[in-house]
Amino acid sequence: MTTLAPTEQMHHVFIGKFPDEAAHVFESNDPQEVIRILADLSPTIVAKVLSAMSPSLAADLLGIFPQPLLLSALPHLQPSVAASLLQRMPDETRVATLAALPQQISADIGPFMEYPEDSVGMLMDVQFFALPEDLTVEEAIQQVRTHAATQQLNEIYIIDRRQALVGVLSLRDLFLASPKKNLAVYMKRELPTIHPLENQEQVVEICNEWKVLTIPVTDLDGRLLGIISSQDIIQVEKEEATISMQTMVGASKDERALSPPRFAIKKRLPWLQINLLTAFLAAFVVGLFEDTIARFTALAVLLPVVAGQSGNTGAQALAVVMRGLALRDIRPSQWLRVTLKESYVALANGVAVAATTCTAVFFWSHSWGLTLVIGVSMIISMVMAGFAGAIIPIILRSLKQDPAQSSSIILTTVTDVAGFFSFLGLATVFSALLE
Repeated sequence: MTTLAPTEQMHHVFIGKFPDEAAHVFESNDPQEVIRILADLSPTIVAKVLSAMSPSLAADLLGIFPQPLLLSALPHLQPSVAASLLQRMPDETRVATLAALPQQISADIGPFMEYPEDSVGMLMDVQFFALPEDLTVEEAIQQVRTHAATQQLNEIYIIDRRQALVGVLSLRDLFLASPKKNLAVYMKRELPTIHPLENQEQVVEICNEWKVLTIPVTDLDGRLLGIISSQDIIQVEKEEATISMQTMVGASKDERALSPPRFAIKKRLPWLQINLLTAFLAAFVVGLFEDTIARFTALAVLLPVVAGQSGNTGAQALAVVMRGLALRDIRPSQWLRVTLKESYVALANGVAVAATTCTAVFFWSHSWGLTLVIGVSMIISMVMAGFAGAIIPIILRSLKQDPAQSSSIILTTVTDVAGFFSFLGLATVFSALLE
């Protein structure tokens, strides 16, 4: 192991504790000298420095990294940051690098480099030029002259050392500004942004509302991923705004309000038939407890209450998870964390709702047994519904199916069966308390 001189040890300690400040210094140094310094640091610290640098400079530096240093640093970058830097590389280099990474790391980075056909991500330019807010005007002008000479710039987007977009500055304002002041003093902080998975028609609306020439594309954490020009999408036809809502209930995304009736019937009828089968399954569960319902007619009155609350709980979990999957805020590999969270939320809500329900049922029926049965069954059914609402879209996504296509129908079956079975099953077990 190489013994470092005291001065070099101090430099390494400084870089490890203050990666943002180190990134600022490295941006004005010779790239080969920067690589020599980074090669002696841990991959975690190297990743922190790269994450704090201007994206264009970090990508240039990454492009000349020795292969071992590159492959050791990339796994320690956030997947979205790694994807953003890799997209700036030549295609052959990017493909070879992803192939050389561990399979799990490559699988985590890959989704951030792929976007649906009609999404903003397919239009955005990832070769954007952005500068950190802590640069002085003099340093910024030097970087523009050095690294942006081949780009057509009207304005420069300003980011912090976490790659989050914080403002925009026109070239005119940059060259007229005081050389010693930071960019943060002059930048405009109010500006529109758009997520890469938004439909392209959203860009048209933003352009019309804000009257801007370009729109920055950011992820859920506000990190700048690319730039999209309004000129690229002016001719894009507006797509149906309710595609996701249609597919969730079994209607085709190809159907329009004025589609021929035969086409609409063809697309909707199969899902209605499937829904009918699931309804018969729920009816079968109720039929299993026909004798219990005949003895205690109050159960029939309260049955919709339990099923309704479990259905609402499942729908809430389903909406949150489907949005997370659509925006790539979560991945199928995180299923355990997501389902535990939704189950815990359902449990807490179930206890609160059950307390209210028990109070109302007791004053209505004056039966401690019925109050106990509906309270316990409501908690059980709501927890099962929360779990199902989280796991169903994740399973469908893992099977390469569209979660929006049939999640709602499957969830309705699960919540109905869970609600009916828990309520009527407990009523049967504790029938002596209902006398």
